[in-house]
Amino acid sequence: MGQEDRLAGVVRVAQAMAAAHSPRESWLAAAHGAQRALGGSFAALSVWERERGRLKVLVNAGERAAGEEEFPDDETYPVHQFPEITEFLHERWAGGGEPNAWVETAEGPAGGAAGYCHQRVAALRRRGRGCCVVAPIVLNGRAWGELYVARPVGTAVFGREDADFATVLAAVIAAGLAQTERLEEARRLAFTDALTGLANRRAVDARLDEAVESYRRDGTVVSLVVCDLNGLKKVNDTHGHATGDRLLERFGSVLSLCGAMLPGALAARLGGDEFCLLSVGPSADEVARVADELCVRALDLDLGEGVACGVASTGDPIGPVRSARRLFRLADAAQYRAKAARSTNPVIAGREGPDDPVIKLADAPEKERQGERRRFRR
Repeated sequence: MGQEDRLAGVVRVAQAMAAAHSPRESWLAAAHGAQRALGGSFAALSVWERERGRLKVLVNAGERAAGEEEFPDDETYPVHQFPEITEFLHERWAGGGEPNAWVETAEGPAGGAAGYCHQRVAALRRRGRGCCVVAPIVLNGRAWGELYVARPVGTAVFGREDADFATVLAAVIAAGLAQTERLEEARRLAFTDALTGLANRRAVDARLDEAVESYRRDGTVVSLVVCDLNGLKKVNDTHGHATGDRLLERFGSVLSLCGAMLPGALAARLGGDEFCLLSVGPSADEVARVADELCVRALDLDLGEGVACGVASTGDPIGPVRSARRLFRLADAAQYRAKAARSTNPVIAGREGPDDPVIKLADAPEKERQGERRRFRR
């Protein structure tokens, strides 16, 4: 492979990773790009989980052997089986060297390799591969993981130039991973409430739109629990905003705990003293039980005066739900009814018969609905 071809390979890897929309897409782009650029049949990207002392495979790309999954859940290896990721790599750095790649073959180490090869050699033989090139990935000055590219038995063995090129590719991949991590952090911040660590209104809107589409497509039950934390203004005025923030954080923890009782539920702070749980799948009765538990636990908080809690579920007789907006209006109206009645139990839309006041309020014209809300607030 000529220099121009190698340069083009580097550019393709960088471009593919830059175009990725998620960490998984980025890992796959890196592995596929390195596989093609090095003329391999298989490539894998692994991360060093320091706290567990294991090398975790993130993605397997190309011609996978039996038992190899594209995105494995639990393919990990003890780092002591591959000590170059720790010992050899750091020794090289300490001596002023670079984290260069090396080649190994099914016959044993090639070209004066690191010397820690027995596990890799066994893996090559077991999976019918003839050789591999391994390139450490360094991110923010620390060993992050490694790039692994292999060729099948009977093909040309990787040479020194291939190893040098793999080192360059690993550096390009490291830059792509750094960019992916920055974007993920930005996305996380965009969809996370800074004070409580829960999801924010933007995250709820996005998930609720998807959930309502699922409901309309196959009848999946979608439920929304909207809560207003009572007494926050009094706490702020009496004890200060720092104490009020602690109350919000504590209730956020209670909401998260209760949300865990509903598989896959999203716990969120909508803003101010308003929170919600979005449940997709569990029945309306299950959601109602969790809403009851939430109200009980909120009353047990040292500060505050419990919550006003409203529930709306497509599993209850609430009429057609053609949009996320209507489900939100129903839950919101139920919450305002609970607030007005100073109820310590949740108010559930659709459970008060054909003339359910919650449904009437939610479906009232905008001006009338706003007037009712002002009355409820007083």
